[in-house]
Amino acid sequence: MKATQKLHDIGQSLWIDDITRDMLDSGRLRKYIDELSVTGLTSNPSIFEKAVAKSTWYDAAIAKLVKSGLAGEALFFELALEDLRRAADLFLPVHKRTATVDGWVSLEVSPQLAYDTKATIAEAKRLFDRAGKPNLFIKIPGTKEGLPAIEESIFAGVAVNVTLLFSAADYLAAAGAYMKGLERRAAAGLSPDVRSVASVFVSRWDRAVADKVPERRRDKLGIAVARQAYRAYRELIASDRWQRLENLGARPQRLLFASTSTKDPRSPDTMYVTALAAPNTVNTMPDETLHAFAAHGSVGSLVAADGGDCAKVLGEFAGAGIDVDAVGRQLQADGAKAFVKSWEDLLKSIDGKSKALQ
Repeated sequence: MKATQKLHDIGQSLWIDDITRDMLDSGRLRKYIDELSVTGLTSNPSIFEKAVAKSTWYDAAIAKLVKSGLAGEALFFELALEDLRRAADLFLPVHKRTATVDGWVSLEVSPQLAYDTKATIAEAKRLFDRAGKPNLFIKIPGTKEGLPAIEESIFAGVAVNVTLLFSAADYLAAAGAYMKGLERRAAAGLSPDVRSVASVFVSRWDRAVADKVPERRRDKLGIAVARQAYRAYRELIASDRWQRLENLGARPQRLLFASTSTKDPRSPDTMYVTALAAPNTVNTMPDETLHAFAAHGSVGSLVAADGGDCAKVLGEFAGAGIDVDAVGRQLQADGAKAFVKSWEDLLKSIDGKSKALQ
């Protein structure tokens, strides 16, 4: 049995952090579903930028859309929605089989809206309605300005993947916004069954402190932070507040571990996946990590409900002079900037291709 199947069997969903027209046309995504236990998909501007700029997969579609008068963001979202609708259809059997818990795909609002609450709310609803698929998440960043947008979007019935979370505190803030949206729906006589995941980024922690800690603490921080978030997740879904919502028909906002590819060449390429095996969560990973885990990964001890040794490890980093809270805030700010840069590069690539294909 492949390690991917074992991970699936313990109750963790494996999602692929990638989408290209080639994945769909070649049948590669279907193969991932059938052979590697993949049950969902995430995307981001960086993924699309590489696919558009470094391949010819989208040339015919871009040329057609340019002739119809589309350009820039409008053209990109048309391309992305074409891909994600097809992917959503591939995952629809999973979505139905799991009573809509799994089988999701994700589309991100423009990263340039990360600090604009009102515009994010409007764009999330527009894209969700435009997609017309029951298993499509709209990705909204868990920034200070993003939190009220998450609440409003959930209240409006928009399924949300909260992105750019880096700590247990970030996760709890996102979960609070999610629950507020559900509570408002219940109070208005609407169904509180609106789905969401909360994406906590892992590997960027270790890259951020790589030159600030001794060898014995190398590649330990990201896992400790993720396990602390898992502890917060388990405590929240056991709380009276959540139980009241669940009694009304709500389903948990699942914790999702993102950025789980190993960046340090000295460490195992499946390190984060093995360390974060946890029931009722999601792990989204790029192709390389998925194949590596299927080939030689292993599922050992599951993450303890109390986070195991996360408090001890975080204490050791604090003792070494690492201000974990400050690092988390910086990582979120840097992540938002990086997504904006990828977005700008994506639009430049689309503009360049559009002109070349006219």
